[in-house]
Amino acid sequence: MQSKQQKMKRPGLHFYHFSSGVIAFSSTRQGGYSEGSYGEWNINRYCGDNDESISWNRKALCELLDINDDKLLMPHQVHRTEIAKIDHEFFCLTAEDRQQRLEGVDTIMTNLQDVCIGVSTADCIPILLYDKVNHAVCAIHAGWRGTVEHIAEKSVMAMVDNYGSIPSDIIAQIGPGISLDSFEVGDEVYDNFAKAGFDMSTISKRYPTKEPHDEKWHIDLPVCNRLQLIAAGLKEENISLSGICTFKHHDTFFSARRLGINSGRIYTAILLKKSPLQHRCNIKNK
Repeated sequence: MQSKQQKMKRPGLHFYHFSSGVIAFSSTRQGGYSEGSYGEWNINRYCGDNDESISWNRKALCELLDINDDKLLMPHQVHRTEIAKIDHEFFCLTAEDRQQRLEGVDTIMTNLQDVCIGVSTADCIPILLYDKVNHAVCAIHAGWRGTVEHIAEKSVMAMVDNYGSIPSDIIAQIGPGISLDSFEVGDEVYDNFAKAGFDMSTISKRYPTKEPHDEKWHIDLPVCNRLQLIAAGLKEENISLSGICTFKHHDTFFSARRLGINSGRIYTAILLKKSPLQHRCNIKNK
C-alpha cells in the first residue's frame, strides 16, 4: 500500500461531455490501490474489497475532483427502482443516517453543486442524465431486473416531479455495460421482458451456444434503456451510448461475468461544479 508521503495515484477515468461545468465519467480499472480482481480502482464496499484500498481510491478521486469525501456518493443498489434525492437536508443528517438513506437505492439525483453522485456496475447498465435547463443530474443503475421494471423511465419522471424537468431538455449518456452478443439469458429472463411489454424483435436475438444445435436468447440492455428514455420523452439525438462492452473489455472495465462477483465495480458518476475543472482533470471528452 502506498504511503501518505508518496505521490497520490491518479484514477483512470473515461469522461463524457455534457456541458461546461458538468463533470461526468466512468472509472476504469487503472490508477488505484486495489489488488487482484479488484485492481486497481474500486470504491464499492459491498463486493469484498479491502477497506483501506477503497479509502485510498476515494481519496484519490476526491482530490482530482476537488470535493470532500462526504460529497462522493454511491448508493447500496439492490436491482429495484427506489430513487434517492440528495438535497441540503441530506447533509444535515448523521453519517449513519445518510448511509441509511442510500440503502436499497438504484437511482440517485441532485441539483446541488460539488456533489458527485454515481452508481456501481460490472455488466449492468449505468445511465447519466443532465437537465440542461434546471441544472439537475441523475445516475441510474439498470441491471436486467431494473430495466424490466422501467427504472430509466421512472427516473426521468422523478426529475420531472422534483426539478420541473422537461424530458426534451434532458441529455443522457448510457455507459459501459454488457452488450447484446455477450448477454446470454435464460428463457425466464426473456419471458420477463416480453411480459413487461418490450418489443422483443428489437431487443433480443438467439445465438448458438457451444453445444451442437443449441441456441440461447440474448438481450440488448443498452438498447432497452435507450428505448425507455425515448418513451419518457427524451430526444433521440440527446441520448449517447458508450458502445463499450464490459464482458469483452474486462481488462479495462470490471465484468462480473468474466471476473466473478468477488471483483471490483465501475463507478459511473456526474457532478455539477461551481467552477470548471478542465485544468485539473485534463478531460478528453468522448
